Amino acid sequence: MKHIMIIDDSPTIRTSVEYALMGLGYPIANAENGSDALKKIAAIKGKGDDVALCIVDVNMPVMDGITFIGEFRKDDKFTPVLVLTTESEEQKIRAGKEAGASGWIVKPFSNQDMVKVVQRLVK
Repeated sequence: MKHIMIIDDSPTIRTSVEYALMGLGYPIANAENGSDALKKIAAIKGKGDDVALCIVDVNMPVMDGITFIGEFRKDDKFTPVLVLTTESEEQKIRAGKEAGASGWIVKPFSNQDMVKVVQRLVK
């Protein structure tokens, strides 16, 4: 079974992303930072499941989104990673792409936009 991993230090954002994606039929896992997410992804894979998509914030304590993408890409080159952020600066977008991000969505987002982007990435 493939899961969607939502990584954001804001419980409100995690809940709203989860709400937007409920109808897609994927089990959803949440993490509050990149380090937490890497542990939870390892647990998912340890049970024989996998991750269909990671949705990650950029600015988080402990391990930020760009660092998470770099660490995640060491073991997984193909799973799409969608960066979810308030940042729209070119420099951050470039850093995300260089680390291996598959796409970028800026907060605030509409549920329809989130679902469209996710459907495109998890095909």
